[in-house]
Amino acid sequence: MAELKAVTASLDAKIRNVPIAVTPEGFWCCPSQAVLQKTAKNQNQQTKTKGGASPPASKASSIQRAPTISSERRTHSTPTRSKTNSEEQRCLPGENATANPPKPVNERPQKQHKISVGFGQLEMSDLKVVLYGKDGVAVKMSVHKNILAENSTFFADKLSRQSPVSSIEVTDCEDVEIYVETVGLMYCSDVKHRLIKQTVPRVLRILKVAELLGFRACVISCLDFLEAVPWVGEEEETVVSSVRNLQIENYGVGPVLKRVGSDLTTPPSDTFSHIIELVLRSNEDRGRREMKSLVQKLLKENSATCTSGSSDLCAETLYRSCQNCLESLLTLFQQATDNDFAEQSLNIKEPVFRKIALEADNLLWLTEILADRNAADEFAVMWASQLDLAGLHSKLPVRSRHLVSCVTARLFVAIGKGEMLPSKDTRRLLLDIWLQPLMDDYNWLQHGCRSFDRKVVEEGIGRTILTLPLEDQQTILLSWLGSFLKVGDSCPNLQKAFEVWWRRTFIRPYAEQQGCLGDPQYVEENRGVGTG
Repeated sequence: MAELKAVTASLDAKIRNVPIAVTPEGFWCCPSQAVLQKTAKNQNQQTKTKGGASPPASKASSIQRAPTISSERRTHSTPTRSKTNSEEQRCLPGENATANPPKPVNERPQKQHKISVGFGQLEMSDLKVVLYGKDGVAVKMSVHKNILAENSTFFADKLSRQSPVSSIEVTDCEDVEIYVETVGLMYCSDVKHRLIKQTVPRVLRILKVAELLGFRACVISCLDFLEAVPWVGEEEETVVSSVRNLQIENYGVGPVLKRVGSDLTTPPSDTFSHIIELVLRSNEDRGRREMKSLVQKLLKENSATCTSGSSDLCAETLYRSCQNCLESLLTLFQQATDNDFAEQSLNIKEPVFRKIALEADNLLWLTEILADRNAADEFAVMWASQLDLAGLHSKLPVRSRHLVSCVTARLFVAIGKGEMLPSKDTRRLLLDIWLQPLMDDYNWLQHGCRSFDRKVVEEGIGRTILTLPLEDQQTILLSWLGSFLKVGDSCPNLQKAFEVWWRRTFIRPYAEQQGCLGDPQYVEENRGVGTG
């Protein structure tokens, strides 16, 4: 295994040194453009100070040491060498002994900083590969034809076109540092081992260059690395995108992509149903509460991107769970209101009341999910038809039944916000059957339920009432008025809805007769009054 090691290769006083960096992993790293410019500036200032006279060279003044690599890594590879030259210097001893002729202005307008890098046994090198980067860096690599041709289809093709080939130029190289590193990996017997402790973004850069070079062993090693290493944060999308963009399909990208997808084209219905069932049947308060919040959040995130097929799948599962909860809840209500149940001890009563609270909480969670997905219309029909359940509601202690009223409140909020569009008959049934039980529990909900938002619920109830025909509005609001005048804050405050109904009943008919509906004064007087 070869190792990329930056060392000084000459003590010639004329060489202008450019810093060479070595990464902590031992890979050669191309210096940044800012460092190159700073170094060139310092060298120009030193030249002006010396006035053109060159004193004898010394190691301290003319050689800039590069970082060395630990002895542990040195035992695993053969040393490589690199040296740095300015653009005015010769790239190799003996080449272009005479001064270089001036280049045309338009040929390379940006100043080039040349760096020479060697791999393997330099005395056996028979090929020069020159990389021209976008940041004004030119890298000359001393390499071996047999190594490059054996590992890279790109270089094999270049070398087979004409013979002999002494140099190859690569212009507009996007990632010079990784290009050099990838060529160095061709000298390694175990590429995968060299990738250990690398970061995912760096391996993706190596993968891109390796694919361009047709370096199959490196591409496979990169894929093995990506298949085994954890992906953190946004790395998942980057990895999946990069792997899917591989132009050649015979690299075996399947194992990497299996982490994010299966061979099935649709989500398995039994898995989703199993998850919902596990959450609904949990008796551990904290775990159930946290998983309900998580599943609801995930379903809400997916609702915008799921296909119609998967959406129907979710709805079927959720409605099946709703039906099971309703049946269980009715059975528990019947058990808790039985005459013999009142004679039972608390040890028998408490488990039943706890099951009622759990089933009501499950039903409320399912309602929240359906409302978030704008798919609660059918559930509104199911809830409006629960005459038996509503009839037994008042016979239970309020502390056990109040979550049932939360389901009713959530439906009214959904209707008021336009999250669901049930029919007129369904809306009227909801109000006729479930508004009074909600009013009976309202005081408890305000003081004993932390998640209860009074203003939101009252606005939802009022808007639901105002969607009905005017006669139905009058019947419901007059009934509410009688309760409100008796219990005050222990009843929903529907004054805004009452005001809208009043204006519709007593003001609008006469305004229409007098033709003043469009009058600015009339509009201003009625602006901001509740809607329906």
